[in-house]
Amino acid sequence: MKKTAVVYWSGTGNTAAMADAVAAGMKEAGADVSVLECSEAAATDLTAFDAIAFGCPAMGDESLEDGDFEPLFSDVKKKVASKAVALFGSYGWGDGEWMRNWEADCRAAGIKLACESVICCGEPDGDAVEACKALGKALA
Repeated sequence: MKKTAVVYWSGTGNTAAMADAVAAGMKEAGADVSVLECSEAAATDLTAFDAIAFGCPAMGDESLEDGDFEPLFSDVKKKVASKAVALFGSYGWGDGEWMRNWEADCRAAGIKLACESVICCGEPDGDAVEACKALGKALA
């Protein structure tokens, strides 16, 4: 059984709802799943997982949340570069620039994303939930 993790930060609950859908997809595919808010993930050895889905909403000028999530991700990105990794998150305005920048940061760190990232505007609708489940299944 593949050991997977969903690591996320959520301010409004939108990205948390996406994280739940990603985890559901992983479970449907038969994976062992740990769902960790980034504060919990900071104390966890993320290299112990076979696959990790990272989730963070767009903040401010379309950037990752910089108080908790970005420092965690910066610390672990090179450590998990050999793992199956995928990204997801929500936004309230803009066009998804934060995700394109995040994907570029992953490539620069040597991470080959396992599947297409999932973004949604605001609360995830049915299509976004299904896309998140598919992301989870792809990692599992």
